[in-house]
Amino acid sequence: MRTFRKAVVAATILAGTGLAQARAVDLTGAWATNAHECKNVFVRSGKGKEITFAPTSEVHGGGFIVEPNRLVGRFAKCAIKARKDDGESVNIVAGCATDVMLSSVQFELKVVDANTITRVFPGMEDMEVHYYRCQI
Repeated sequence: MRTFRKAVVAATILAGTGLAQARAVDLTGAWATNAHECKNVFVRSGKGKEITFAPTSEVHGGGFIVEPNRLVGRFAKCAIKARKDDGESVNIVAGCATDVMLSSVQFELKVVDANTITRVFPGMEDMEVHYYRCQI
């Protein structure tokens, strides 16, 4: 019983300091490369619940949609196979399908703030793309 109490006290202390577990980042929603172009990249369809790409979205920049278990791009749909989240960055491994092929893709996202993320490309030091959460 004494060991159990020590474990509970240690868990409580760690939880209070934030060391027990990092907070998961909520990425759900639409993300665009230009925050001012959100209305030109994404639209709501159906009864206003589903977010999709606007017909000419590629003219106004890139973007993607995050759903609980998948990522949706203009030309690919990806099923999330694994996700590691440490509060400052999110690593996602996804199986992606286009009209032509299937592939496994790794996404490394750095969290700037609740509405800004940066995709980095490991091994390419100067390569990164910024994305902004769209409020549509």
